[in-house]
Amino acid sequence: MSNIKTILAGLSLTMAVGMPAVASDELTMVVGTYTGQSTSDGMYVYRFNQRTGKSQLVGDVQAGNPSFLMMNHDANRVYAVSEYDDGRQGLGAFILNKKEGTMTPLGYQKCGTKATRQENKIAGIYIESGLLSSGSASLEAIRRSLIDFKESGKFVVAYADNFTQGNYFLCSVADKVFLNPQGILELTGLASQTLFYKGLMDKVGIEMQIFKVGTYKGAVEPFMLDKLSEANREQIQSYISTIWDNITEGIAESRGISVNDINHYANEGLFFADPVKTVECGFIDELKYKPEVEAYVKELAGQNGEKLRSANLAQMKTLKASPTKNAPEIAVLYAEGEIKAQTPGNFYDIEQSITEKMADELIKLKNNDDVKAVVFRVNSPGGSAYISEQIWRQVVELKKVKPVVVSMGNVAASGGYYISCAANKIIAEPNTLTGSIGIFGMFPNASGLFGKLALTTDIVKTNTFSDLGDLSRPMTESEKALIQGYVERGYQTFLSRCAEGRGMTTEAVNAIGQGRVWTGEQAKERGLVDELGGIELAISTAAGLADLDQYSVTTVSGSKNFLDEFLESQLGEVKLSIIKNVLGNEFEYFKTLNNIKTNCGIQARMPYDMKPL
Repeated sequence: MSNIKTILAGLSLTMAVGMPAVASDELTMVVGTYTGQSTSDGMYVYRFNQRTGKSQLVGDVQAGNPSFLMMNHDANRVYAVSEYDDGRQGLGAFILNKKEGTMTPLGYQKCGTKATRQENKIAGIYIESGLLSSGSASLEAIRRSLIDFKESGKFVVAYADNFTQGNYFLCSVADKVFLNPQGILELTGLASQTLFYKGLMDKVGIEMQIFKVGTYKGAVEPFMLDKLSEANREQIQSYISTIWDNITEGIAESRGISVNDINHYANEGLFFADPVKTVECGFIDELKYKPEVEAYVKELAGQNGEKLRSANLAQMKTLKASPTKNAPEIAVLYAEGEIKAQTPGNFYDIEQSITEKMADELIKLKNNDDVKAVVFRVNSPGGSAYISEQIWRQVVELKKVKPVVVSMGNVAASGGYYISCAANKIIAEPNTLTGSIGIFGMFPNASGLFGKLALTTDIVKTNTFSDLGDLSRPMTESEKALIQGYVERGYQTFLSRCAEGRGMTTEAVNAIGQGRVWTGEQAKERGLVDELGGIELAISTAAGLADLDQYSVTTVSGSKNFLDEFLESQLGEVKLSIIKNVLGNEFEYFKTLNNIKTNCGIQARMPYDMKPL
């Protein structure tokens, strides 16, 4: 029996979904089959003429037993359940090109339990909110996905014993929000605290010699002042106020209350009042205990039985791209953490960082003919100016061969913006912290400490600057002039990189530079960012720039093989856990003091001390 005959014969066992095609009298039909019972490849796309009753096969795509199909509202995505009796069951997602009648695999999620037979059996989302702490940009992206999910007509219900500020911002989009009758809704506003080390350094006899360009370059202030400068206070107040405005406006829109009422709740400390107040103010729908909420969700889902049947995040994690036959790739390359020189074997190097290996990854992507566009996901406060320059260079080289679109996370500032500015397009979340275009250098003078310890040094040298950077003495005026000139040239280079990448003059960049931090929303108004949105928008933008109607998405996570990367990540988690357990509440101070050494030298970095949501 031919493939076509098998497909037609299998219609009673499978599902076909249809939509209007280009012509008004035609339908595009997607037919799923049982591949394990025939020579069928998977799903087939037909043109069906309603006037003549004839159909024409126009395309196919490989899929395992795609026996139940469903389309999204816009009819550009097809979801197929792979029905097996063993461990192969799962859910696949496919891009449907309505004009061409073709399908491209987008991703596949293997199910850990027996496969749900129809995607529409996902009745809704139940959020049992915990102590989530995250940046506002990340929360905004998740929140936007929840809003998109609600457009399907399915329910979203949220519950918490105690709502943190970030959790509530996320959960406020729910159809119903429930709180434990003795719980707390923490809406307090945003704060940014800066720890200053100058007093401590004065006591121990260490002077940090500072060289900087940029009125707003606040990263050096903890080492030279005992409080915020007025310029730094101005910029911090500006960006945390903008972020708070976005948060309150989002909550107000979702809950049908005013921004003024939200600020009144925060200003009056009502989060410590009787929880009934949260209902009276319109933040919470009802006070209920967890079993009561679960009973409510079961009723919404049409479930019987004592226990709520659900799939958790571990089971419904983000779809992972699957290999695609003959489809061009869009690669997503992640750049997470501070930008710094690699220091292998350092036990105290406890957090993820961006090293010169990122430049190597960009070179690999440039030389990979299967990759037609790159999304560069940047989440970094910056760091080493030297490493930033190396990465910037490879972004420029990559852009000569294929489009590069930057997607900014919670923060992409200073060096994080440096490595982003050359991209074809930059997309940021409204609450992303970015900009901070500036350069600084810090060099310690420990002569006071040497004196307290009764230590002396002597030196023999061949040239004037042979002992430049000697910790035992302060810099001479000629040395200071040398370093300051170098920093100023570095700033001019930074300005020129941004001007070239953004199509602006160096004067225009300087006017919004000077180390000033902007939110994504503010940055867009000033030309530093092209669009506001998440990584999905970045991927679709990259596809448009590369003229791709069909594509697959692959993730690039580093140059190490999977096993090495996994083992190193586990070791890092162990190291971090040990240090946190030993230091307790003092961990953040340890982390900051450990970074003092890292921050010495020439840096393009911003402080990021805002309390997480």
